[in-house]
Amino acid sequence: MQNINTNERALDFLWEHLSWPEIEERLKVVDMAILPCGAIEQHGPHLPVDIDYFDARHLAIEVARACSDPKPFVLPPIPFGVSYHHQDFKGTISVTNEALSRFVYDLGMSLAHNGIRKLLILNGHGDNAPTLNFAAQMINRDAHIFVCVDTGETSDEDLYKLAETPNDIHAGEIETSTTLAVRPHMVRMDRAVDEIPKFGSSYLDFTSAHGLPWYVRTHKISKSGVIGAPSRANVKKGRQMWDIMVEHLVKFIEDIKSSKLEDLHQRRY
Repeated sequence: MQNINTNERALDFLWEHLSWPEIEERLKVVDMAILPCGAIEQHGPHLPVDIDYFDARHLAIEVARACSDPKPFVLPPIPFGVSYHHQDFKGTISVTNEALSRFVYDLGMSLAHNGIRKLLILNGHGDNAPTLNFAAQMINRDAHIFVCVDTGETSDEDLYKLAETPNDIHAGEIETSTTLAVRPHMVRMDRAVDEIPKFGSSYLDFTSAHGLPWYVRTHKISKSGVIGAPSRANVKKGRQMWDIMVEHLVKFIEDIKSSKLEDLHQRRY
């Protein structure tokens, strides 16, 4: 993994760092973009509120860096998400499902107008998923481009093999490990608290392969805002997790980057 202080002026796949003629030229050879989407919300007493925002952007950059040329565009990240369930903890900033879906829809339509034909929405916050999937459907319906949302589907199965903690979904072993790996100065382990919830049915377990999606305000199942065990986090584990996420997404992008849109649609539908 590259140090996060790498000079980003060398990253010519960042949309916001290019001039319009540069973007026009790159669009002649690559028609794929990554849109990171995160959240600003509480992550327990030991992590900053920018985890989902930072991680989505960091992952997008690392993935694009590892891709073959021509690399996909990386768009400026969306910082805010659907985080009402964390609002009992200060620092959380939430937007409505309607606002986020409309915003992402408008971005997708504008990207299609520019010439983007394949859009990966890289979601760093699990509870954005229903909203982002809805927006992706609407973009596909109206712009007729390939749109997909990754909320960890490409890597979660492998990440959970490294984690020791059941129901570790928020500010726990996984997110604390990945933060220790790239921003150790942002972690206050002296403040970390373990809270591992147990539910009345295994179908409610967040990390169960047979679990159902369901919704709850965080303060009802966690006093600290942590859902997991940050005490089990370490740098080595975090680096392995980043490598897994990057590897899977690079494979996915390489699969579709050079494919014709018609071929993708044929395989998908």
